[in-house]
Amino acid sequence: MNQSQFWSPLHVTQSGGSRYESGRTIPKPVQLLLHLVYGTEKQAQDLLAWLRAEKS
Repeated sequence: MNQSQFWSPLHVTQSGGSRYESGRTIPKPVQLLLHLVYGTEKQAQDLLAWLRAEKS
């Protein structure tokens, strides 16, 4: 998998992803998407449950 393929589901450009990989701080929304897209099913479910609880 190349950088474009990895970052595309997150709607992050290849150059943006490259900057994150080089040490630039990843914004919270992108961090959440990383966990949802590339985490385990359990991690994704836990994250969604946490997000729903935060809205309450």
